[in-house]
Amino acid sequence: MNKIRVLCVDDSALMRQLMTEIINGFPDMEVVATAPDPLVARELIKKLNPAVLTLDVEMPRMDGLDFLEKLMRLRPMPVVMVSSLTGRGSEITLRALELGAIDFVTKPQSGLRDGMLAYSESIAEKIRTAARARLPKRQGGSAPAVLNVPLLSSEKLIAIGASTGGTEAIRHVLEPLPATSPALLITQHMPPGFTRSFAERLNKLCQITVKEAEDGERILPGHAYIAPGARHMELARSGANYQVRLHDGPPVNRHRPSVDVLFKSVAQYAGRNAVGVILTGMGNDGAAGLLAMRNAGAYTLAQDEASCVVFGMPREAIAMGGSNEVVPLHQMSQRMMTQISAGQALRI
Repeated sequence: MNKIRVLCVDDSALMRQLMTEIINGFPDMEVVATAPDPLVARELIKKLNPAVLTLDVEMPRMDGLDFLEKLMRLRPMPVVMVSSLTGRGSEITLRALELGAIDFVTKPQSGLRDGMLAYSESIAEKIRTAARARLPKRQGGSAPAVLNVPLLSSEKLIAIGASTGGTEAIRHVLEPLPATSPALLITQHMPPGFTRSFAERLNKLCQITVKEAEDGERILPGHAYIAPGARHMELARSGANYQVRLHDGPPVNRHRPSVDVLFKSVAQYAGRNAVGVILTGMGNDGAAGLLAMRNAGAYTLAQDEASCVVFGMPREAIAMGGSNEVVPLHQMSQRMMTQISAGQALRI
């Protein structure tokens, strides 16, 4: 078996040691070298040709972002960022994903010993995913043109689910949407703290208002609601209005928030008034929920393999029969709006 060759870049000797112990503890991967900064890493990449790089966000001599930007331009390779849980750490990590990093892990917290096995498994899974992932293409140029969409009933809404590669995919879907867009509910697998930074980042880029969802708030057109990290988000009704419901139920498909939890609630309360979208991601979360939406009369879309960083979640949804249509990422916004505007006429 060919092991996944990993280079770990971190200015902390303790973190380099910890990552080495974790990665070398799995039979299918190995740390071929560690580097205290990007300048040393650059020479080791040339010499050792690793399959995956783990890269600290904040380092001396050269910032992790500067190094990542140069790396993706000159020698693209799969990178997993190692991020702190600070606000600054989450903002930098989101920028790293925009620059082409596949995924990120957070640095362990003090007192993690009880959860070290789960933490180790998470790192290994992200490295395996990165080794198989399709490197995202950098999108240059100006912001996309805003779509022209007629004013729609407040009954209409869109539900989106994503995981690995999803932060950028969601940005590409939301940026062209006009302020008259129907409401969107979005579950992206992401830890607490990062979802708020993610929502704030999108809010600055989009015509619609993007925010981290709050329990009990009314769902309004022209708004996108991001499920907070570590909380499930569901659609609920309060009289004639849609409402956000957040809860701390057990993980579903190993995730909280879970895409299935969102999609099944949308199937129940919105039915044919909804469009469901499943984007890039590892695993099968959202497949059963998308099928439930389709069975309830919603029109459902899955991102195509060629434009996914990881085709796992869309593949599972397609295989289960949950998607009406398979769509490239660059066409997703337009297809969503076409279907939400068409009502029942184009439903199959």
